[in-house]
Amino acid sequence: QRLLVESGGGLVQAGDSLRLSCSAPNITFHDWRLAWFRLGPGKDRREREGVSCITRGGRTFYTDSVQGRFTISRDNTKNTFYLQMNSLNAADTALYLCAAQPTYRPDHCSVQTYDYMNWGQGTQVTVST
Repeated sequence: QRLLVESGGGLVQAGDSLRLSCSAPNITFHDWRLAWFRLGPGKDRREREGVSCITRGGRTFYTDSVQGRFTISRDNTKNTFYLQMNSLNAADTALYLCAAQPTYRPDHCSVQTYDYMNWGQGTQVTVST
């Protein structure tokens, strides 16, 4: 049984918004660092790009290309976290994957793939121009 399940992807036009969700019915999130990655068209899984992460305490980080457009958030009561994506453009087209990892560090998160052992299957986001 997969630990993480993404939803919310789809086909949108440039300038539109989408909200991705990542849920984990079988764990409690509050002690985990959480992140979103994406894999562009035709790329190998080893080329996953870190997009955003959020610490246990709610601090956030964004890669430069999405800063100001994307917002990551978490709802520990629902064991779910989100990626609100605004002003989408063609470069955002990718398979978006969520990742989670327990951590003792309340103020640390990471957008490095090697920092996460738990991954979702991914949800496709396609932005047309």
